[in-house]
Amino acid sequence: MKGPLFYSKILLFGEYGIIKDSKGLSIPYNFFKGALKNDDNSSEEAKTSNQSLLDFVSYLETLSKEKRDLVVFELSTLRKDVEAGMYFDSSIPQGYGVGSSGALVAAIYDKYAQDKITVLENLTRDKLLKLKSIFGAMESFFHGNSSGLDPLNSYLSLPILINSKDNIESANIPSQNVEGKGAVFLLDSGSTGETAPMVQLFMEKMKQEGFRSMLKNQFIKHTDACVEDFVNGNVKSLFGNLKQLSNVVLDNFKPMIPAKFHQLWKQGIESNDYYLKLCGSGGGGYILGFTQDIDKARSALKDYQLEVVYNF
Repeated sequence: MKGPLFYSKILLFGEYGIIKDSKGLSIPYNFFKGALKNDDNSSEEAKTSNQSLLDFVSYLETLSKEKRDLVVFELSTLRKDVEAGMYFDSSIPQGYGVGSSGALVAAIYDKYAQDKITVLENLTRDKLLKLKSIFGAMESFFHGNSSGLDPLNSYLSLPILINSKDNIESANIPSQNVEGKGAVFLLDSGSTGETAPMVQLFMEKMKQEGFRSMLKNQFIKHTDACVEDFVNGNVKSLFGNLKQLSNVVLDNFKPMIPAKFHQLWKQGIESNDYYLKLCGSGGGGYILGFTQDIDKARSALKDYQLEVVYNF
């Protein structure tokens, strides 16, 4: 038995901001993927995944009781499959900000939810919001608090535009220019980051008046502008806003940036060769980079592995 493939995602814009109603833009990233399997695999990874799934099933049993109006699962089938050794076979790195738990949540919903909303339907805003709520409730098992966007992206395999908490839509983003020198890339920090502690830290910072003001007047303002520019293909304006956003993150989100990258971050802003931003909650994993000249960025970041995910 092998289920359909579910892909990783990249939240280009909106990390932390979408908690406070900023715009956001999330795209599927097909380089990493995962699927449910049941094939007598005795590797340590398969055993660890299976054990985690057992805990997840217990959580979903409670969720099904508490939120019957939201989602109901074929729980007896799910439990039987997991007890028979089912696991999630995934190449998506955990703690890297590219949606490893989101792909698993999407796979479980796809296979075991009753009356599920399918990808082939006319996905009205109400249906998208319902899916987001279901996925948020499911993924909270892994993160303590989830917007549901990662699994939504993985489930639909479409770019998702977040206009506000209650207004999301599948987005048309400009086609890639494979010959273009401009690029969005991933930079491997070499360490994993955990979402829950980072989100907790953010919530603590939100108790400070100055931080709340910065978030609203700078971080969200520049995030929203970046989303508009990216969706509309305004590359010149996008890089102006990216520089501002990168600066705001360096000044106000330092704990979320691995210490050894503080200088590289600053170097990008000063040289204009590239701009860095958080990929997901930060603390480790991938860092997201934007450049108007990928050769310059590669040269400036020659000690690091760059993975291009989109070309301008």
